[in-house]
Amino acid sequence: MDVLGIDIGGSGIKGAPVDTDNGRLLCERLRIDTPQPSTPDAVIETVRELLAHFAWRGPVGCTMPAIVKAGVTRSAANIDDGWVDFPVEQSLRARTGCPLLVSNDADAAGIAEMTFGAGKDHQGLVLILTLGTGIGSSLFYRGVLVPNSELGHVEIRGREAEKWTANVVRKRKKLKWKEWGSRLDYYLAHLEFLFSPDLIILGGGVSRRFARFSPYLTLETQVVPAALRNDAGMIGAALAARSLVDD
Repeated sequence: MDVLGIDIGGSGIKGAPVDTDNGRLLCERLRIDTPQPSTPDAVIETVRELLAHFAWRGPVGCTMPAIVKAGVTRSAANIDDGWVDFPVEQSLRARTGCPLLVSNDADAAGIAEMTFGAGKDHQGLVLILTLGTGIGSSLFYRGVLVPNSELGHVEIRGREAEKWTANVVRKRKKLKWKEWGSRLDYYLAHLEFLFSPDLIILGGGVSRRFARFSPYLTLETQVVPAALRNDAGMIGAALAARSLVDD
């Protein structure tokens, strides 16, 4: 069954139709820069552009970089504060006319990796982190999601972890791979101490460069790059929305 997956991030909004039976994109994805300011009205209009591009009228799965509970965004990570306590699912359905389900972005990426990617069939405790504009997280035990974990906001050296360790920080400060890898290692070691995971999966665009920073990771836990990389959010959003097709 085919669902349009849309991944809303702090810097870009991308989408593509997804075959949810195998996790493959049915055509080349479209990426549009996230409008600035990233107000609800502006972002929803960008979502409408994506739907128009694909001439889409079917079910839609959509991610948000926010805590999402019962279709309402309860936080705003790297997007406009107008998203706090915003009825995103209801608003998107009204503005697009499509059956639509909204998920936390890192949870969606995790669903994709656990279904078709690096976490497939793993029955232990799996921690998945997306390293991008911020740091998103998802946590699975025996394949079951613990939603809205938000581990990018734990405190590291007196600041939010993502303010010190996200990939955008590496780019902005022009950190060498060794320096950034050491920062990432310090953060991951803290999470390893807190959760004792069996597997850590690192996603986001920087996962393509895993070989550049992985030599500086010293954890006992196995750490691997995400298999679906930057497409995981779209694929996971579509997978989460499969229930719309069944309904």
